[in-house]
Amino acid sequence: MIYGGPTLTNEHWQENLQIAIEFLVPHLSCYALTVEPKTVLAKKINNKELVDIDQEKQATHFNQLQAFASLAGYEHYEISNLALAGKKSKHNSNYWSGEHYLGLGPAAHSFNGKSRQWNIANNSLYSTSIQQDIIPFEIEFLSVTQQLNEYIMTSLRTSDGIDLNNIVSIAGESMLAMVLKDSEKYIEHGKMVLNSGHLLLTKQGKFYADGISADLFQL
Repeated sequence: MIYGGPTLTNEHWQENLQIAIEFLVPHLSCYALTVEPKTVLAKKINNKELVDIDQEKQATHFNQLQAFASLAGYEHYEISNLALAGKKSKHNSNYWSGEHYLGLGPAAHSFNGKSRQWNIANNSLYSTSIQQDIIPFEIEFLSVTQQLNEYIMTSLRTSDGIDLNNIVSIAGESMLAMVLKDSEKYIEHGKMVLNSGHLLLTKQGKFYADGISADLFQL
């Protein structure tokens, strides 16, 4: 479900959410509309045929979504994903929790925590290489800082938040101290909480997840 579009009213968005309740949809992925360059929507906005994205409206729609989740019994387990009991996405949850995975076939990606690799996308070249007992791929090795920043970015989006023990495991006590220091202002302003060794976004903070994550990144 897409919200925050220039033609979607608050009332219509609430109706969409109500339909989901009535049909007992077990899992919802809800995303704020973004305008990509070189698209029809971008062209219409630039030509004044449609109004541009209104961030205040998107914030209102996101607040409606959070209220809906609470009332209808959905767990808002990731910024853009909600599920009834037992219906979380197993596949995507592995990405958000940093689980390792192996990708097989053309264009498939693999990740082992310290490196990421991807097979070539060309079917013909991939097939020819396999026949010669060659797996054609590229690989990127992640520095400790990159590993930490990726963990911050993915984990903060979830209801489990950032596990401080994981930061220590990845980058050590000194890096943990820096992350905690950078998070203080968000805790003071009610956008984050520190609870049982986890840094979590509050309802207010979830709308600012991307910006908060970027600010917690270590250089």
